[in-house]
Amino acid sequence: MTQIIAQIRQELITNGNEQAKKSGERFFREAVKLHGLKSADVGRIGKAWFSSIKDRPKEDVFMLCEELWKSGFMEEGFIACNWSYNVRRQYEPSDILVFEKWIKKYVSNWATCDTLCNHTVGTLMVMYPEKISFLKKWAHDPGRWVKRASAVSLIIPARKGLFRDDIFEIADILLMDPDDMVQKGYGWMLKAASQSNNTDVFNYIMKNKAEMPRTSLRYAIEKMPEDLKRLAMTK
Repeated sequence: MTQIIAQIRQELITNGNEQAKKSGERFFREAVKLHGLKSADVGRIGKAWFSSIKDRPKEDVFMLCEELWKSGFMEEGFIACNWSYNVRRQYEPSDILVFEKWIKKYVSNWATCDTLCNHTVGTLMVMYPEKISFLKKWAHDPGRWVKRASAVSLIIPARKGLFRDDIFEIADILLMDPDDMVQKGYGWMLKAASQSNNTDVFNYIMKNKAEMPRTSLRYAIEKMPEDLKRLAMTK
């Protein structure tokens, strides 16, 4: 099994280039480790290698994901995110503990946070709604990526009108967080929720706009009609 990781890593190294690496680094304020590949190429490599393990038990796939995460390279983290999502039909409620470990131990930038949480964690929430309690716990965590994870895990469910009350509860917890990456995260969550619950989200914003950071506010109202945007932005 470890041979697979070594071969993937070698392929990423071979296909990486310095120009793509420098270009990618510009999207992040924090230091990131990159092999230097376009996202489409990373996706292609990950998909090709997954075909060789697709019949393995979920536990084996998760073990390989863990090895990829350990490297700290963003491209390897993306492959781990995709592979963990690929086995979603095998998810069990206890898998939230695995995903929590990855977020707390390995996620170190918005890109891996959002990729893991939008799909892998978000799908588990839909399958096992009782695990929403983990997101509310994460919202109180001191780590910026754990707090962001509490919100961005609900982006896709929010678009479908799911978890309405939970979304507002998480937004309440994060409302005055000073970290702009957290502000953008819960603002994005509210924006997603507005696509199916525009009136409820607008009312929430109007109720809280005096305390809500402008960064969160702008994200939250992005999909709203212009007249509602003007009302929300009025001090």
